[in-house]
Amino acid sequence: MFDETVREGIRDLEPGADILVLTWLDRARRDILAVHPRGDTARPRQGVFSTRSPDRPNPIGLHRVSVVSVEGARVLVRDLEALDGTPIVDVKPVLDRDTER
Repeated sequence: MFDETVREGIRDLEPGADILVLTWLDRARRDILAVHPRGDTARPRQGVFSTRSPDRPNPIGLHRVSVVSVEGARVLVRDLEALDGTPIVDVKPVLDRDTER
């Protein structure tokens, strides 16, 4: 749910639209620079910048999602890879190469 103070900013989001959601991965560790991808210790360690690990020096999450519904200040999306309560930093439209905004 978005804060009412930014409701005007989400007014044109529509079901079926793809958007980018930037999150602040507030529970991530910033001191880890190499991980086993997906926590699988059978896989070799890789630097965090070549993985989708939330642990990284600047834990910003980038999620391409689809809007399912918009009801007031509540936007329901599909395919968001974030824990409940993860702060949202920004929302941006996914632009096709032929689309200008």
